[in-house]
Amino acid sequence: MITLVPLDSIDPAMVESLLDRAFGPDRFRRTAYTIRGAGEAIAALSFAALEDGALVGSIQCWPIALIQDGGETPLVMLGPVAVEPTHQGDGIGRRLMTHALDAAAAHSLDGALMLIGDPDYYGRFFGFAADRTAQWSAPGPVERHRLLARGDAVPNTPGMLGARVPVTIPVTASA
Repeated sequence: MITLVPLDSIDPAMVESLLDRAFGPDRFRRTAYTIRGAGEAIAALSFAALEDGALVGSIQCWPIALIQDGGETPLVMLGPVAVEPTHQGDGIGRRLMTHALDAAAAHSLDGALMLIGDPDYYGRFFGFAADRTAQWSAPGPVERHRLLARGDAVPNTPGMLGARVPVTIPVTASA
């Protein structure tokens, strides 16, 4: 049985080890890591999946922004969504995504969400699309069709994706 718990209740070294197994140790070179910067994930939107007490999945959400001339638009970046390689295809990633999206809605942070991922998967199951991200720039290589967003406040304007000030939200027992 899979149980979802707040990610900050898990040993960070265990999470890092899972991320290495899921994405490889060169994951830090990915553009998504550059966009997120050295900031902290949004605790109230970041979760771990446990099976019999063992970490089998995680999702983190990050405060970022689309930086434009004269200002910035706050965004929440979902990912990485990591699943233990032996458990991939078991629906754990989808369950983590759904839980994070529900938490974002509960905290009124679902107006401008983005991620880098497979447009067919994230579009079909979660409503993400690239229709408003064509003018966005990233601080590294990214396949344009994989730069996805959802929410009523997603800007359809030029800008550069980057980290922003951490978002602190109290975690409630129902999270």
